[in-house]
Amino acid sequence: MIELLPQAIDLIFTFEGIGVLVLGTMLGVILGALPGIGSTVAVAMILPFTLTMSQAPAILMLLAVYAGSVYGGSISAILINTPGTPQSAATCLDGYPMAQRGEAGLALGWSTIASTIGGLVSAVVLLMAAPQLAQLALNFGPIETFALILLGLTCIVSVSEGSLIKGLIAGSIGLFLGCVGGDPITGEARFTFGQFQLISGFNLLAVVIGVFALSEVLIRAAAKHEESTNLVSFSGIVLPAWSAWRGRWKVLAKSVAIGNGIGILPGTGAATAAFISYAEAQRSSPNRKNFGKGEPDGLIASESANNAVTGGALVPTMALGIPGDAITAVMLATLTLHGVTPGIRLMTDNPVLITAIFAGFFVINLMLLPMGMIVAKGAAPLLRLREGYMLVLIVLLCSVGVYFVRGNPFDLMVMGCAGILGFVLRRQGMPMAPLVIGMVLGPTLEISLRQGLIITDGSFLAFFSGHPIALVLAVCAVGMLSLPMITAARAKRTTEDT
Repeated sequence: MIELLPQAIDLIFTFEGIGVLVLGTMLGVILGALPGIGSTVAVAMILPFTLTMSQAPAILMLLAVYAGSVYGGSISAILINTPGTPQSAATCLDGYPMAQRGEAGLALGWSTIASTIGGLVSAVVLLMAAPQLAQLALNFGPIETFALILLGLTCIVSVSEGSLIKGLIAGSIGLFLGCVGGDPITGEARFTFGQFQLISGFNLLAVVIGVFALSEVLIRAAAKHEESTNLVSFSGIVLPAWSAWRGRWKVLAKSVAIGNGIGILPGTGAATAAFISYAEAQRSSPNRKNFGKGEPDGLIASESANNAVTGGALVPTMALGIPGDAITAVMLATLTLHGVTPGIRLMTDNPVLITAIFAGFFVINLMLLPMGMIVAKGAAPLLRLREGYMLVLIVLLCSVGVYFVRGNPFDLMVMGCAGILGFVLRRQGMPMAPLVIGMVLGPTLEISLRQGLIITDGSFLAFFSGHPIALVLAVCAVGMLSLPMITAARAKRTTEDT
């Protein structure tokens, strides 16, 4: 991969490449700072506007929005005690108390440095770990690919937000939506109900934006919200002195390691990493008594961990085509929309593109420091924006973006129906990530299954008898599905015994 770096740099350091990195990071910070939007909605909102770009700038644009939004959530967490993204919830615990005593700029300074270091280390982990997984994936044929996608679908368990049944239902809906349109082997139309617009299937972009962005608007419109807290005094980011870091490097290193490790595990997410890191820092920090009162170690733990997750979460997505959460599911959909086939041959078939993405991701995290200092002061007044105006703006951007791609009004209908479906499902407690994961991975699962059946003369049992890799992956998939049931049974037995 090192030998491809000059070609990758040529893709990044163009006028378009630099422009998307700067613009994407800036938009990510701003959207992340606005409470309620979150990283997933931010990426989904920007996605349609990247479809006129070439592959590398488009993907880097969304990665910049992703990384920028994770950092941007700390701005509102510190200034108004409301996390802009769920990943920054732990930042409120010490960030806002610092702001209340007049140290908002310094609190954002700690947050910015920690976020930058966490993101840079995660970019290095992505660069080192993903190619190793991709090398292993070269041994995969259709049968091994089927078993791998089957294992990938079991990550629905970990992103089901506490309810396995609801997650499986949402994933099944996604699998069904992925079956609509032409049969991948025979070309015969199926589940179109006579609608010629559905011959090519549902527009993935319209569905993704509908179930995430539009359903979020409907959820927030249906809920009653209190007025936002007034902004504390803030005149700009103040970076902490080097001497202030004395004794805090261990907290930083441990938090970055926790963030990267949790990021690689499918379905855990940045919010989980932030709270685990915060709890560990509170346990081991010499300043543990000050936690919750405006302790910088708390900010360092939270922000370095949640930004370290970004690169770690992309490792299984880029190397194996397995999304671990809602954001990486959208990123996987992005690759598909840009003509890049996700899966085990992603890095083998697109070596220069993937090298450019990895190198660009490093540059994005490097830019968090200057862009954070520039954008934070300008983004702060946006926190006073009324929520109703913000929701209308989101709907307009989503509608323009979806229609702009193909100029097809039917896509707007799909987006609207997907938004209503997402709203109804979310009101019933069903997560949206499994739906998108099912829709993205479903077609690949079907094709590899049918190719495997052709190879084995229709024998499904032969999938595993002569293919040890497929057998191991299938056992892992069964284990992933069984684990929540075993855990629930043990918990019930413990309760009955007591």
